[in-house]
Amino acid sequence: MNLWNLVIEGGYIMIPLFLLLLTVIYIFVERLLSINRAITRDPSFMKRIRDYVYEGDLESAASLCKRTDSPTSRMILKGISRIGRPVGDVLTSMENAGNLEIANLGKGMTWLSTTAAGAPMLGFLGTVVGMIEAFYALSQAGNAANVTLLSGGIYQALVTTVAGLIVGIIALFAYNYLSAQINHAANTMEAATMEFMDLLNEPTA
Repeated sequence: MNLWNLVIEGGYIMIPLFLLLLTVIYIFVERLLSINRAITRDPSFMKRIRDYVYEGDLESAASLCKRTDSPTSRMILKGISRIGRPVGDVLTSMENAGNLEIANLGKGMTWLSTTAAGAPMLGFLGTVVGMIEAFYALSQAGNAANVTLLSGGIYQALVTTVAGLIVGIIALFAYNYLSAQINHAANTMEAATMEFMDLLNEPTA
C-alpha cells in the first residue's frame, strides 16, 4: 500500500489535515527566509555608520540604513533620527522599533502553535468518527458481520490519527526552530543597539 492509498483511506478528515500541512510548510519557509535576512549582518555596516556619525553626516548614515533594508538597519535608522535628544530617548525609540521588528518576524507563529495542538485533535476526531462508522456498519451487517468488516473500519479510522500526529509533530518542530531563530535575531538586534549606544557615548576626539 502506498502513501496515496493511505491518504484516500483516511476519508474527508484528511482534507483539512493536508491543508494544515501546506500552511505549515509555507509559513516555515517564508518565515525562515525573512529571519535569515534579519540575522545576516554586513560586517562593514556598523563601521560605516560609525564613520558617518563621527563626521556628522547623519544624512548619509540614514541613507545607508534605508539601502540596507533589514530589521537591524531600520532600528538603527530610528536611533539616528533621534540623535540630539537625551540618550534615554534614543535608546527607548530603538527598543520600541526593535520590538516591532521582532513582532513582524513572528508573524504566522500562532498558526504553527495552533496546528501543533489542533492537528492531532483533528486526527483523533477522524478516528472517533471512523470507529462510529465501523461499528454502525457492523451492526447493520447483522448475521453477516465478521471481524474483517470491523478491522477494516478501524484500520481506516486510525489513518487519520497517524496523519494528525505527523502534521502536529512537523508544526511543533517548525515552531520551536523558528522561535530559536527569532531569539537569535533579537540578540543580534540587541547587540547592534548596544554598539550604536556605545558609539553615541564615545568621545569624538
